[in-house]
Amino acid sequence: MLRSIVLDELQSSADAVELDPEVAATLRDTGLVTVLPAHGGLWTVLPAGTVGAVQVGNLLVEVTPKQKVGLSRLLFLLGYATNPGFRPEDVAGIEDTDLFAALGESLARQGLRALERGALSGYVHVEDALRTVRGRIRVGDQMTRRPGMLLPLEVAYDDFTVDIAENRILRAAIRLMMQVPRLSHDVGWKLAHLDSKLDGVSELPFGATLPPWTESRLNEHYVPALRLAEIILRNMSAEAGLGRHSVASFVVNMAKVFEDFVTTSLREALDGYPGDTSGQYETFLDEAEVGQMGNRVRMAVDIVHSVRGAPAMVFDAKYKAASAADGYPNADYYQMLAYCTALTVPTAWLIYAGPGQARTRRVTNSSVSIVEFPLDISQAPAALLARVKTLAEAAYQEWVDRGSTERAYESSAAGSNAS
Repeated sequence: MLRSIVLDELQSSADAVELDPEVAATLRDTGLVTVLPAHGGLWTVLPAGTVGAVQVGNLLVEVTPKQKVGLSRLLFLLGYATNPGFRPEDVAGIEDTDLFAALGESLARQGLRALERGALSGYVHVEDALRTVRGRIRVGDQMTRRPGMLLPLEVAYDDFTVDIAENRILRAAIRLMMQVPRLSHDVGWKLAHLDSKLDGVSELPFGATLPPWTESRLNEHYVPALRLAEIILRNMSAEAGLGRHSVASFVVNMAKVFEDFVTTSLREALDGYPGDTSGQYETFLDEAEVGQMGNRVRMAVDIVHSVRGAPAMVFDAKYKAASAADGYPNADYYQMLAYCTALTVPTAWLIYAGPGQARTRRVTNSSVSIVEFPLDISQAPAALLARVKTLAEAAYQEWVDRGSTERAYESSAAGSNAS
């Protein structure tokens, strides 16, 4: 019988539980939870700063996001952060129950839809050594690799095959999911059936870079399955584990997910405005000194939107909770003040993961303002993206208004000097 432990991401205490020492060590190695010995041979299991699930034999441990973000929302954030073409319907219908059961059932469902007409075929460029001519002879390679030899021939040709990127990704995800312990018989059968329909597709080694593919009219029926498959391959592992226990884990760093999502969605929202948006924008806090070029204070700003090559808008994504007094750490404001000072930008936008209204704080004895802008990631995808668009509009309008004020001041000063 499957035993379950469910923890909240922000949970700081929990009742001690009974664990096999081997299971405790395996859980600790996944990075999802910390596992500490307690009295009487029991163990204390607490979140370790990530969310997701780990299944070790008959034990399932889940850590849920702080805002009760369901699985479908989490998968949307993961998918959109990687590819802004990711659509909410790509993960629609995934129930927020046992994570592995939900992922397995969803992959099986999407896979059956993708392969209902059979495996997709396409042209793949092949370079090979053959005893007959096929395609064109690669004369340079022939002379270099086989000087004076007539056979085999170094040739290049386009082969129409099922061994294409889309099928490799899908089959790799299916085979990885098949290794998850204690999936239902029905899901296991569906996954095995899908794997058999991809016969002839080469295996993609676990951890290998996913081959690129482009959405088109020909593969549009594959897209939902491929989006989910990529998420599974990037965030999940399944292996034999220690001793007699099989292990499956799906572990996500929500701080990184939130930062990546904000960067991608804000870049998309600002795309219609003048300028360019950069993530992890590199700059320095201090000025360069003669002979000290390698000893400067380096900073990497989450997001900077530049206009005509000069920083115009500064954003920083923070995945953290407010304190009991409904405030955020002072260090966040010091950090934004440093960004504004180094980049000579008077307004910075602190984007927090959570509900609430925007609030502007004016820094004393300074022209710098810091705007707290909450972003509730538990919202439906459409509402979430609309909120990011509102942020982009507000930041751009603030930049426009600031420029108008500066030009008016310069014009007034010029008039005063002329008189």
